[in-house]
Amino acid sequence: MAAMLEAFQSLQIERDGVPLAVRVAGEGAPLLLLHGHPQTQAMWHRVAPALARHFRVVLMDLRGYGDSGRPPAGEGSAAYAKREMALDAVHVMRTLGHEHFQVLAHDRGARVAHRLALDHPQAVQRLLLLDIAPTLAMYRGTTEAFARAYWHWFFLIQPPPLPEALIAADPARYVRSVMGGRHAGLTPFAPEALAEYERCAARPGTAESICADYRASAGIDLAHDQADMDAGRRLTQPLRVLWGEHGAVHRSFDVAALWQAAALDFTGRSVPCGHYIAEEAPALLLDEALSFFKGTP
Repeated sequence: MAAMLEAFQSLQIERDGVPLAVRVAGEGAPLLLLHGHPQTQAMWHRVAPALARHFRVVLMDLRGYGDSGRPPAGEGSAAYAKREMALDAVHVMRTLGHEHFQVLAHDRGARVAHRLALDHPQAVQRLLLLDIAPTLAMYRGTTEAFARAYWHWFFLIQPPPLPEALIAADPARYVRSVMGGRHAGLTPFAPEALAEYERCAARPGTAESICADYRASAGIDLAHDQADMDAGRRLTQPLRVLWGEHGAVHRSFDVAALWQAAALDFTGRSVPCGHYIAEEAPALLLDEALSFFKGTP
């Protein structure tokens, strides 16, 4: 991955015994980038170097992914609750000297970012999320078409050890099955990026961690989301959401309506690609990011 992000300094920042793999480059207003599943911070290789010409860009592997730690899941997979992952992100940014920052996030990282902005509104200034709708709304609005397209949501939450065993038996096949089964197949992914996703999927403990991530999303995270809904809490930061017009989220949900209900200041639109916007349409994403995020005055 060093060649893809050669301008970025590689760091390891620990929180409560969990090492978090981080890369940093650029000067200016801090901008945190969070990746999706089953990927790593390498997914940003087509946009991060350009963003680093305008911002202090921080890339982070979520716990359980990439080169970050894989702690035991604990009861109810609580170690992989999005609230816990959000605390990782706050810790990383504070360790780097950033009390306030903006966030660009995709897929699972976008779910972490949603929780991060709800739990730490004083820290998150602006939020750009890629190809998700709110988790609670997606589970409650699941249709047959969505379940078929997002089969891994329901496979990964099955009781252990079956999902873990099947993934660990052939991690590269799992990665290629999840990523290659969408709109554009495997074509959008640079060979070196795909190799990085496969390398990290094969690391010991990955199968257990990604299952814990999804079990948390179908359990403790829904409880946290429901508590926010019951209390009338909504995102207060400027929120922009982009979703692929060829993706299952667009086909299965009224994405704009769901985010309008979850945020006070929402804008968003579908874009002409599939799920992996940062790799399928990097120029479009860069234009959107540069117009949305605020630089250092």
